[in-house]
This record gives sequence, structure tokens and C-alpha cells, in this order.
Amino acid sequence: MVDNRYATALVIGSVLSLLATVYLSVAVGTQQWYQYNSPPVKHDGKNASELKERFINGEFDEKTSSDSIFQLNGTLGLWWRCILVPSQSYWYKEPDPKMEAQCVSFTLSQQFSPKYKDPGNPNSEEDLLRTYLWRCQFLLPLVSLALVFLSGLVGVCACLCRSFTPTLVVGVLHLLAGLCSLGTVCCFLAGVDLLHQYSAPPEGVEGSLGWSLYLALISFPLQMMAACFVPVGSQESPQELHPHDCIQGRVRE
Repeated sequence: MVDNRYATALVIGSVLSLLATVYLSVAVGTQQWYQYNSPPVKHDGKNASELKERFINGEFDEKTSSDSIFQLNGTLGLWWRCILVPSQSYWYKEPDPKMEAQCVSFTLSQQFSPKYKDPGNPNSEEDLLRTYLWRCQFLLPLVSLALVFLSGLVGVCACLCRSFTPTLVVGVLHLLAGLCSLGTVCCFLAGVDLLHQYSAPPEGVEGSLGWSLYLALISFPLQMMAACFVPVGSQESPQELHPHDCIQGRVRE
């Protein structure tokens, strides 16, 4: 029979891994990674409508998109960028208009497009650091989720074969997944900081971290704890199995 301590550690590790996967998946799919708090709009409704139109229907341009996000209480995510606009026309005539979020997703080509030291100007020098930070923040969470999925397959095989050695591999995969999650957050924050250096927000606009980023950050320690719990008890495991034992589904005496 499987040692009770090992079974308990395996269940705890599985629950932690599941929570980390859910948190990271929600973080990747939402847009509240970084949000801007803009002062009350001082320009007329026509200018605000132009910003909205260029943001939603215009061709993607990092400078134009950033300006709209800065001025219209926007939010930025890994796959999405959003602005907060009035839900009705002629909103500037209303004392307290109802606001709604308008979001646009990044296409795959936009995710891999180069970044420039003068944002929005393709004639300027390419900023390789920002370019690769942006690409890493897009790829690393996908790699992390893939590693967790792979670790789940290895864990199932270990249970079917009644062998404890693969659990060490599961722990390593969770460790790598946690590092990828942490790397995602670091790349995103570094990229936003560099963007602010080249294209500073207007005076009065304040930026803050959003709840989506905190979810991704929480997934890191959960994956680290799962990496520690899953292999626990393997030292007290029975003798390793030969391949024919796994096929027959029994443990050697």
C-alpha cells in the first residue's frame, strides 16, 4: 500500500498545483495587470471620441494606444488593452455619465512586433530589451501552463505504474513552472517601467498594479509549494518497478 504520508503530500501538492493553474489561467485571460487613474477629462467630447475611435478601430500603434490608455483610465494586460469611456453619446453634457470598458485584444503578430526607443516611430532604433521582454511575458505563462499539464500526465503515469520515482520529475516540472510564472511578472513590470521612460504618462495620471498581476504572482509560491509536496515520501517508497510490473499493475514484493 502507498504510505499515508506520501498520499497526503500528493493530495496537497495536487490541490496547490490546481489552484496555481486556475490563478494563472485567470490572470492570463484578464486585462487588469496594470491600470491608470486619469484626472477628470478636460477636453471636449469630440477629442475623447477621436481617442476612442483610434484606439478601437485604428491601426495598432504603440504611441497612440498608450496615449489613449493614459488619458482614458485604461488598463493593460498580456492579451488585452482597455479604456474606460461613457456608454452613451454626448456624455460630456451629462454631469455623471455611466462608464463602460472598451477592450481590444493583441493579435499574435502584435505580440511579436518589435518595440522602438521612440514608441510608435518605426524609423527609430529598435529597443531589443523591450522587444524580448514583451515576447517573454507572452510566452512564459503558456510555457508554465504546459509544464503543469505535463507534470499532471507524469503524475498519472506514476500512479498507474505504482512507482514513486517519476514524482521527482513532477516536482522539477512544478519548480520550472513556478519560475516561468515569476518570470512573467518580472518581464511585464520591467517592460512597463521601460515604456514609461520613453513615453511618460501625462501629469496627474497615476499607475498601479492590477489584481490580474497579483493572481499571477500568487501562482508562483503555490507552484513552489507543490514542487515540494509532490516528491515528499518518495524516500520511503517501495522498490522501484520494472517495466513489466507497471504493465501488469502490481508492486513487486
